[in-house]
Amino acid sequence: MTNERIIKVTGKGNLKIKPDMTRITITLEGQNKEYAMTLTQSSKDTEALKDILEKQGFDRTDVKTLMFNVDTRYESYQARDKSWKERFVGYEFKHMVKVEFDSDNDRLGKILYALANAKDIHPDFRLSYTVKDPEASKNELLGKAVADAKAKAEVLSTAAGVNLNSIKNIDYSWGEIQFEYTPMHRDMICSKAMPDGTGSFDMNIEPDDIEVSDTVTVVWEIG
Repeated sequence: MTNERIIKVTGKGNLKIKPDMTRITITLEGQNKEYAMTLTQSSKDTEALKDILEKQGFDRTDVKTLMFNVDTRYESYQARDKSWKERFVGYEFKHMVKVEFDSDNDRLGKILYALANAKDIHPDFRLSYTVKDPEASKNELLGKAVADAKAKAEVLSTAAGVNLNSIKNIDYSWGEIQFEYTPMHRDMICSKAMPDGTGSFDMNIEPDDIEVSDTVTVVWEIG
């Protein structure tokens, strides 16, 4: 059995990033007694949504599906014997999509106004902000975590009277980091934003910085 002399230190990186991309997450829902008709209604509503967004400068392929689901729906009722039972009502679809664009309050106001005043569909939508290049931010965050681990290791090794040698191992979880800040959803937007008279909401939003953190564990040989 080898008698290794090592020091293991966990470093933490913190990062504040100014968001430069606006994301609108849109949810369409509907119900029908027939499964095939439910799918047809979902497709029809999705195309109507794409028509709206196309008029706002998006390509139809810019509308990205995040989640699509069709489920059965039941309702409770009281039978003649006063017992409670369930009966089949129909099928319900839920289609969640997103569009993203370079942050621009004027364009945002026009898009949200168009969604809020859609005639054939009733989309629910949520506004959030993110970053255009998340990989660059992840790399910067990882670098800060490693630098923090090294600084701590140097303090500990100096205090213990030993030297840091080569790195034996770096352990990083590679978990998903969410670079997203969500200030408001549809009800808040429609209640607070006032039309400016030109088919647009007057949006004056300055999103807060996105704060993220992550950790990395580094093992050094010591001598």
